[in-house]
Formats: sequence, structure tokens, C-alpha cells
Amino acid sequence: MEAAEKLSVTVTPAMARMIREKVEDGSFGSASEVIRAALRAFQREEEEHAERMASIRARVKASLEDTRPAVPLEEAIERVRGRISRLARDKDDSASRRRS
Repeated sequence: MEAAEKLSVTVTPAMARMIREKVEDGSFGSASEVIRAALRAFQREEEEHAERMASIRARVKASLEDTRPAVPLEEAIERVRGRISRLARDKDDSASRRRS
């Protein structure tokens, strides 16, 4: 474990109350443990966010580099409508087979 560095942190009354409650109910041994756990959770969240953003950037880049021809908007809408119609028809067919 790295050497500890002492810092002074100002928190809202609600945060201070929550920290004290976590220590008092035995969830943590000290206020410092609560703060460290919160910072570890924040660090994980930041890392996950960075991974999501990298994934999004990669998908956007792949999309921009896609050499397939673009589909006109009207054609795309018609494809979606057709897919929805087929799904609804399949659902209706499945329901009527169960009733038979």
C-alpha cells in the first residue's frame, strides 16, 4: 500500500452525517475508511466512463470509415416499418397457434 497522505476535506452536513452513520453502524472503522471507499468507487466510475467513451469513439470511427453505401432515410424508415410489421405478424401467428 502506498504511503498515506493526510488531507483536509470539507463536506456538506448531510455528507458528514452519512459518514458518521456508516462508522457508527459498523460498516466502516473510521471516517477515513468511508472516504477512501467513496474515492475508490469514484475511481471505478471514472474508469468505466473512460472505457464507455473509448468504445463509443471506436464505433463512431468505424461508422465513419464504413465504405458501404449510405441508406437513404426514407428507405431506412421503410425497412424499420417492414421489420415491425413482420414482428407483429409473427407475434399474432404465435398467439393464434397457442389458442388452437
